[in-house]
Amino acid sequence: MINSQRLLERFLTYIKIDSQSDPSSNATPSTEKQWDIADLLKKELENIGLEEVSIDDKAYIMATLPSNVEYDVDTIGFVSHFDTSPDFKASDINPQIHENYDGGDIVLNSEQNIVLSSSYFKELKDYKGQTLITTDGTTLLSADDKAGVTEIISAMEYLVDHPEIKHGKIRVGFTPDEEIGRGAHHFDVDKFGAKYAYTMDGSQIGELEYENFNAASAVIKFKGTSVHPGYAKNKMVNSIYMAQRFIDVLPKDEVPERTEDYEGFFHLSKISGDIELTELKYIIRDHDKDKFEARKQLMQDIVSKMNTSIEEADISIELKDQYFNMREKVEPIKYIVDIAEEAMKQIDITPILKPIRGGTDGAQLSYKGLPCPNIFAGGHNFHGKFEYVPLESMVKATEVIVKIAELTARK
Repeated sequence: MINSQRLLERFLTYIKIDSQSDPSSNATPSTEKQWDIADLLKKELENIGLEEVSIDDKAYIMATLPSNVEYDVDTIGFVSHFDTSPDFKASDINPQIHENYDGGDIVLNSEQNIVLSSSYFKELKDYKGQTLITTDGTTLLSADDKAGVTEIISAMEYLVDHPEIKHGKIRVGFTPDEEIGRGAHHFDVDKFGAKYAYTMDGSQIGELEYENFNAASAVIKFKGTSVHPGYAKNKMVNSIYMAQRFIDVLPKDEVPERTEDYEGFFHLSKISGDIELTELKYIIRDHDKDKFEARKQLMQDIVSKMNTSIEEADISIELKDQYFNMREKVEPIKYIVDIAEEAMKQIDITPILKPIRGGTDGAQLSYKGLPCPNIFAGGHNFHGKFEYVPLESMVKATEVIVKIAELTARK
């Protein structure tokens, strides 16, 4: 049995280390403070008895649990990221432990009246009677993805301590900067040397995913002309209004808050500007490759049409692909998904196969030659003050890793 108290202590140690990444930085890792957790994880892997433990100059960590069988077995891997989202405060995390959760609201911060509502976050009731780890309402929790890191290290420790469980060679990888879309950029797939791997970076217990969005970013710039408002007639060009016209042309219902499952969207994530220059930042998402390409083309067509039809328009657009749907790379060897599904069933977890409405390191790694389905890590409400994780889900995720290791060593 996995030692839940040991797992909890390990998780609490990791989340109290601020390892927030920074999208405005061009360095890798994007923040120096990510080295604090990276150096600790390297020591942890060494202390539990793994071999070939390495950390490169960009903070990518790899390690090996050698095979304990005498016949050929595929080398598999488990991957998580140790950076934390830049979307919310990630320093001075003060976790709260709620044992035997009663199924009702949880007061995170009485002074600021911050409440984790079971009527709003209805999945909370699924964890009645369990131990929940929450924030204090002022930070995120960092379960994304320190829950995954904790589970991988705990599973490797368990396998080291229980040599009667037969397994092949297992590779472990921890990455920086996943939260800003760069987690796989400098991941050396050849050095990792696994035939396939699993990212431990999903949400609710049972999640098993091998489909994700195709993703791109778009930056649209609108140039205007500033003139004193008292003398502006037929002279001023207000770039803010031009940007508004662009926004109004895009489909109103194809936004994150109105889509689900396989439905794609345009998401306006940031707007900044003045009369002279306004900038819109979008992310574009769709599971279907053709629809994804059509979304990018639509934005380009709108810009082109506005530049042609509006005399004063001066608009530019920059599109960048970010990652693609891993299904194309995983489906030809879908047995790796079947193994994870069987592992869950054998420890009484009902698998939930669903598309990821987002992306993981696994999406990019799959296109770099390391097929990488995604397995639940247990957390909910990532990137904000209402983030939480049930301890029991983390224990089960750890057991899934152990069971996959066991199943892949079958003759």
